[in-house]
Amino acid sequence: MNDILKYDEAAEGLSDRLKHKLKGIPGEMKRQIREIHVRLGRPLTVNTGREELFVTDSGDLCRRYTPHAYRANQSDLNESFKVLCGYSVHSCQNEIRSGFLTIRGGHRAGICGTAVTERGKLSGVRDISSISLRVARQVIGAADELIRAAYPTGTEGFPTICGTLIVGIPASGKTTLLRDLIRQMASGNLGRIYKVAVVDERGELGASFRGEPQNDLGYCCDLLDGYPKGEGMNLALRTLSPHVIVCDEIGAQEDADAVLDSLNAGVSVIATAHASNLEELLRRRQIARLLTEGAFQKIVFLKGANQPAKVARVFDWEEIHAEINRDRTDDCGDDDGWIKHVGQFVQAGV
Repeated sequence: MNDILKYDEAAEGLSDRLKHKLKGIPGEMKRQIREIHVRLGRPLTVNTGREELFVTDSGDLCRRYTPHAYRANQSDLNESFKVLCGYSVHSCQNEIRSGFLTIRGGHRAGICGTAVTERGKLSGVRDISSISLRVARQVIGAADELIRAAYPTGTEGFPTICGTLIVGIPASGKTTLLRDLIRQMASGNLGRIYKVAVVDERGELGASFRGEPQNDLGYCCDLLDGYPKGEGMNLALRTLSPHVIVCDEIGAQEDADAVLDSLNAGVSVIATAHASNLEELLRRRQIARLLTEGAFQKIVFLKGANQPAKVARVFDWEEIHAEINRDRTDDCGDDDGWIKHVGQFVQAGV
């Protein structure tokens, strides 16, 4: 599906009034739009990754605010929320509690509103005040640069896949890159076919609809759609005999436990994490634990939102681990000290 159709598909997740205005945008601009933002009483905007643009009442785009910008009302938010839920809010409660909804095509809508709590825990959301709809695009070949940079050709004549952590800020292209890497591994594009198990907790990688992935994840890929990452990885180890397990956005303790279980079973894990540099990454307790344990042989930093899915720098685990050990045995004295030293070690380029 081309970029214009993917944009129109995402817009279908909103109310009729919003959809009408958004679909009136010129086709060339539709190709560039990555996010649609609907905020109560505020102008309707779209984001290209480089700039935020205002959508007028007639469907035109403006770089500066104009009184003609369309302002979303409560009816727009309520109707869009129902559409995103497939008119079955109850069946989407688990996703809503996580703050997002994934719709057909893999497009993800972040939901903001007033929290509904039960015994101190979030049980739902009411009075929806904003929706941030991210347009999911499958970019064929997006992983080519990563493959060249991170996976050298082995003695058998094809790249050697290993445990890899892909790191970047939000909207830096982590998921886009991951989708294409899965496709290439599972289709034999790297010289051999890898059996890939994808734990797709948020539905963004496979964009499964009624059990069928909407994105091309290759010939030999098993998709565990909607499984919590920890449970999904453990199930894959027990039942699917994968060469590689892939998941998006790790960080919780159960995620880290499952990654280490996979490592001990001889299965490589490829995952993503949010951070802009190594210093930030190491401040995430479970990620630091995984790096210390050697769960990832490659740590790949992406350039950022202005250059999505582009590689800034690749580190070997040995390189980072040696530096961590050196700084811990120097005069740093505390965790903050060695994290800062490691941050200085990678300051250039990341």
